[in-house]
Amino acid sequence: MGFEDLRIVLRDLGWLAPVVGIMAVVSLPVAVAFGEWYALGAFGLTAGISFGVGIALYLPFRRAGEARLKHGLLVAAMGWLVVSTLGALPFYFISHSLAPGEVYPFVDFAAAFFESVSGYTGTGLTMATHPDLLPRVLQWWRSFIEWVGGMGVIVLMLTLIVGPGTSAVSLYFAEARSERIHPSVVSTVRTMWWIFALYTAAAAVALWGAGMPPWEALNHAMTGISTGGFTVWPDSIAHYDSIAIEAVTIVIMLAGAISFAVHYRAMQRGPGVFLLDLQSRWLLLLAVLGVLLVAGENLLKGFGVEPAFRQGAFQVVSALSCTGFQTAPIREWSDTGKLLLSVAMVIGGAAGSTAGGIKVMRFVLLVRGVSWRLKKIVSPGGALVPMRLGRELIPDPEAAKRLEEASVLAFLWLGFLFFGVLVLSHLVSGEYGLADVVFEVASAQGNVGLSVGITHPTMPTGAKLLLCFNMWIGRLEIIPIMMFFRALIWRR
Repeated sequence: MGFEDLRIVLRDLGWLAPVVGIMAVVSLPVAVAFGEWYALGAFGLTAGISFGVGIALYLPFRRAGEARLKHGLLVAAMGWLVVSTLGALPFYFISHSLAPGEVYPFVDFAAAFFESVSGYTGTGLTMATHPDLLPRVLQWWRSFIEWVGGMGVIVLMLTLIVGPGTSAVSLYFAEARSERIHPSVVSTVRTMWWIFALYTAAAAVALWGAGMPPWEALNHAMTGISTGGFTVWPDSIAHYDSIAIEAVTIVIMLAGAISFAVHYRAMQRGPGVFLLDLQSRWLLLLAVLGVLLVAGENLLKGFGVEPAFRQGAFQVVSALSCTGFQTAPIREWSDTGKLLLSVAMVIGGAAGSTAGGIKVMRFVLLVRGVSWRLKKIVSPGGALVPMRLGRELIPDPEAAKRLEEASVLAFLWLGFLFFGVLVLSHLVSGEYGLADVVFEVASAQGNVGLSVGITHPTMPTGAKLLLCFNMWIGRLEIIPIMMFFRALIWRR
């Protein structure tokens, strides 16, 4: 990476760092409302450090050139590390501000950093074994960073503080987003934010109406629509043991896993748009198929019909939407049940949504690519064979290009998954089997948050950092991370 490239990247990181400071300032009224005055200093210090880092990076390089895609990829890769480090500060500062005898889950900075990475990447794996005992400001901060992270910190930056020298298009695409609602990227992200905010408010009201207390409804609405999965109870949504709450939560999780462009069209043309959209249809089809397979496995293991389908439906939607809410002790499930959920976590939700995984569209493309390739083999030599995706007929060269891109990303995704499983299997205790390790790594890399119990405050620091790495590459869909390491190694 040349010096001019470095100037551009550092300049744009200077735009990104203050996002955490703005979030800390917005959080001050929460501390006042609940009388948790010790948090004022923590949020104030976080804001000061974030603004200071932003100024220190931006001012010396403010006249750097305009960012191109390669710069955007590096800003995305480095920016999420910067933001996660700054976002860990309230966890760390507040834990050290609490009186003796209070809960200290984030006194260790590695645990605070893990929580921040998990929140901003929309994963939901947590170091807080008893989130119900956390101060309200930390419950809020966990939900808030997950809400912002679900949409994307770079997307928030483009919405609030776009300025000269910032290429909105490059940064938007670098954060693993491609769909547009409007021709302008800035107009697109602002429309996405108001849809996101509207859905959050509707989700909070729906959960409250289903019987959830207002504070808990707000937190779960924020982490549900962002497909993040942080919760205020150790046993997640199982705490309520309510079919009504579970049903509402399933709808919220599915809404978060559907593309915002589709939501926008549905607002204009009606709900029939969801069935006309290829990704949304496949998402629902995969959810139904997953429920039948998991419920069938549970029935074979002695579950009753009602718990088999009730637990299966919730966990499958939670895994496929990459949310991470739980209503069942997954560790007690069979290895087959865990692996079925792992497959759902790998596939993930729709492109253009807040969900993780390799995305439904790439999965559909790979499935259709098999039949397309077989058709090409039996066709006369030199014949052009188009690929059909829903109503779209893709010309032969374009189909080959799309299939190649999807195959490369899927290969890298599975390669890093294998790497994570290989390393984590040597870092956890022997009480966890291979299916457990695969499940936990798939949950981290898919930005899901479901857990079999491996993620815990007492896990080795190396295991925490490994899962942070998997969450990081999963959120950015690998390519920005590869560009980051390439820049470190080759420096050009």
